[in-house]
Amino acid sequence: MKIQLIRNATMKLNYAGKTILTDPMLSPKDAMDPFAGIARNPTVDLPLAADEIIKDVDGLIVSHDHPDHFDPSASQALPKSIPTFCQPDVEGKLSGDGFQKVQPIETAHTWEGITITRTGGKHGKGEILGMMGEVSGFVFQAEGEPTVYWVGDSIWCDEVEAAIEKFVPDIIITHSGAATIPGHEAIIMDGEQTIATAMAAPNAVVVAIHLESLDHCMLTRAELRRMSDEALIPAFRLLIPEDGEMISI
Repeated sequence: MKIQLIRNATMKLNYAGKTILTDPMLSPKDAMDPFAGIARNPTVDLPLAADEIIKDVDGLIVSHDHPDHFDPSASQALPKSIPTFCQPDVEGKLSGDGFQKVQPIETAHTWEGITITRTGGKHGKGEILGMMGEVSGFVFQAEGEPTVYWVGDSIWCDEVEAAIEKFVPDIIITHSGAATIPGHEAIIMDGEQTIATAMAAPNAVVVAIHLESLDHCMLTRAELRRMSDEALIPAFRLLIPEDGEMISI
């Protein structure tokens, strides 16, 4: 399979003969208000034109309803007939935006030979957790393909550990930018938690994304690489793609 990181949590997954676009944030640089009071978001440009990003996409999956995971630019650019998968509470927004083939996933759904299973997570802890709302991860399985676990906007928690134990994924995609709202702890994985994920699944390849594209993401790619080197995690086991980079696994 192939994974092309676009920016933040926006990826194109080439899996079982289909191209799946995840969490599309297609706004130009500086289009959104700051999240941490540091800079306007996104803080970097898209690496490709929006029409090139959505070209040949067979399906869309939206992990949760936050503007850095589905924005007005994506809603306007994407064809409304595209098969669209989401956690149940996002169905109304997507349908309201005109998407015609919205399939909320409560537990699991099979599409074109690909089984997509929704997993839980925690978008932070303490007071901020209740403010951030529900989030989901998704596991992709298909005959002849590796099992892929996209953790989504979650810290390391019981739900993530349970998903790794249950599905024994070959590839784990983490959101690792240590996004932090001032006055609270990180609401997605930081470096330590990303390393803990890799250590919990010693036979899996971890792909760390959701870095260096929003003003509240505090962890850089270089710092994560330094930490993983210190933890003696080989570079081939923890991939940290640049925006626009295509990786084959």
